[in-house]
Parts: sequence; C-alpha cells; structure tokens
Amino acid sequence: MTGFTLNDLVSYDHKHNEANGENNGDGSNDNRSWNCGVEGPTDNADVEKLRNRQIKNFLTVTVFSAGMPMLLMGDEVRRTQFGNNNAYCQDNETSWFNWTFLAKHADIHRFVTLLNARRVLRDLEPELQRLTLNQLLRSVNLTWHGVKLNQPDWGESSHSIAFTLKVSQENLLFHMIFNAYWQALDFELPRLNNAGENPWHRWIDTALDSPRDIVEWETAEPVSSEVYRAESRSVVVLFTGI
Repeated sequence: MTGFTLNDLVSYDHKHNEANGENNGDGSNDNRSWNCGVEGPTDNADVEKLRNRQIKNFLTVTVFSAGMPMLLMGDEVRRTQFGNNNAYCQDNETSWFNWTFLAKHADIHRFVTLLNARRVLRDLEPELQRLTLNQLLRSVNLTWHGVKLNQPDWGESSHSIAFTLKVSQENLLFHMIFNAYWQALDFELPRLNNAGENPWHRWIDTALDSPRDIVEWETAEPVSSEVYRAESRSVVVLFTGI
C-alpha cells in the first residue's frame, strides 16, 4: 500500500523514497501533505504542537465520518516511515512499529481511544439500512453554518465551516466547527431554548492541550457564551441533550 502515514502527512511536503533504490521515482507525488513549516523531524516545539493538532483534526473528522473509518496501524501514536510513501521493500525501522511511541505520543493515543469509545455508542440503524451517502444526508437533520449562523461560505477561498446535527435516536444535538484558517475565528453558536438548564458542552477542542483537547463524555464542560472562538487550524465539537 502506498501513501504517507498520518504523521508523515503533516511532517513532509514531499516523498522521500530514496532508500527504495529507484531514485525517488516510485510512489505517488500527489500526497496532499504539508510539513507545518519544517521538512521531517524537528525539535521546534511550535511545529510539533501544530502537527499534533493537525493529527487530532484529521482523526476527529475520520472517526466521525459516515461509513466505516479506516486508520493505518500506528497512526494512533504518530508512526513514521520517514517520508517514505512506498515502503514495500523496507523490512526495517521504516516499516516496523516502534513501541516507544506509545509513551512518546500518549496524548494522541488517548485522543483516539476516547474518539473510539464514543463512536461505538452510535446508533447502527442507518448503517443496517445500507443507505447511500446521498440518501443518508437527505434523511438527517443537518444545518450548515459559517462564522455566522446559517451562512456557510462555500467559496474556493473559504477555510472554515460549521454544522449542527440533530441525532434524534440519541436525543443529542451536535455542533461541529472546522477552522482551517491560520487565525482564530469567532463562530456564532445556535441558541438553545433551555440553555440555562442544558447548555452546549465542549467535548473536543483540538487547540487545547491534553487532557483538555478531548474529555470523558460525562465530564464535558458547559459553554455559556453565544460565540465560540476556534483557534487557527482546529476542530471543535459541542453537544447538548434535546
């Protein structure tokens, strides 16, 4: 299988397959990757913090997407192939699992664990009905937003989007914010009729340091403001009961 690991997706702008003996000509050149400012491993704390955030962003979107999410072994602890996106011939550190990463990247492992713990509680009925994605989208109660409620920006230069999803089977309302912009943005939150008794609760904010980036579902803190500031390149997940 070709392609970057999740860690390498945020650590390399270009493939580095020189060790494969094909003059770096093998493997895909279209990796849609960004190194966050430095190519490959770095001791720069700001770059590493951004890479961690980007990984948590991608994990959140993947685990809560419709259908069956697929994670590559080791992505939960930032396994790297050192920029090699076609490591078919590497039976060495390039393709092996480094068990020390469990401790080194414990915050990522914890993040994935809590994501998965919530996903397994989901209602399976839509999946059992074998609905197509278009059928599923037409059947759900979903409203799109931008930084302003009900005003999503679908333009080519847009770097942010939000949506509110009603999950009637679980008596839950989700509000998800995606800010891919390089600056913080203030997003209006949908007003709740019973906000005083049952406000929005923050479950995920990938801009926060662990362990506040994702919390146990039952311990999510209430959000009292009508506006939520999403930091640059972050994902926020709020919920409330209905």
